[in-house]
Amino acid sequence: MDAATTIDFYLGLGSRYSYLAATQVARIERELGCRFIWKPIASGTLLDRRGSNPFRQQPVSGQYDGAWRAYDAKCWAAHYGVPFEEPKPFRVDPALPALACLAAGAQGALVACCRQLMMMIFVERREIDDAAIGELPALLGIDAKAFADTLEAPQAKVAHEALIEEARARGVFGVPTFAVDDRLFWGNDRLVLLEAALAGTPMPSGGRPA
Repeated sequence: MDAATTIDFYLGLGSRYSYLAATQVARIERELGCRFIWKPIASGTLLDRRGSNPFRQQPVSGQYDGAWRAYDAKCWAAHYGVPFEEPKPFRVDPALPALACLAAGAQGALVACCRQLMMMIFVERREIDDAAIGELPALLGIDAKAFADTLEAPQAKVAHEALIEEARARGVFGVPTFAVDDRLFWGNDRLVLLEAALAGTPMPSGGRPA
């Protein structure tokens, strides 16, 4: 793949594995000359629309057990050498963090907002409530009124809805997912395959879930 390659990065702000994968994005861009396009979504909404959300029922397998996922995330954080704290539940609508990032994006701060929220959630272990969302403009150095106006405007929800439908149409079934043309790489643990593909290793086509 050439230096112009872009990767669509579908992520959830409260997703452990989205956070872990996000810590590697800058390195991959630097080493392989690619560019990630961050697309924050409320992943629960995507799962609901696909008809089965494993996080809204008893775990159907060990991979969805909360204690296992917490342990696994800590192992990945140790491997990457990055901080990790088990997050607290959101005290806002689960879509609001994604909407906040899209609102910050109107001022060129979408990626910075994603990173800031992940820092608050997985490093500082902050409760994400209305007050935490209200702190974002000052932390990001953007205009607070413009941020609030954009966040409250219908366009933010329209943009988020478009991302959800885009992801669903492409076959994305969870986060993080990395899309390169028609190929999907799902999960932090697929980064090794994504990096191999970006470095030129031939990968089979197909693999989109039904």
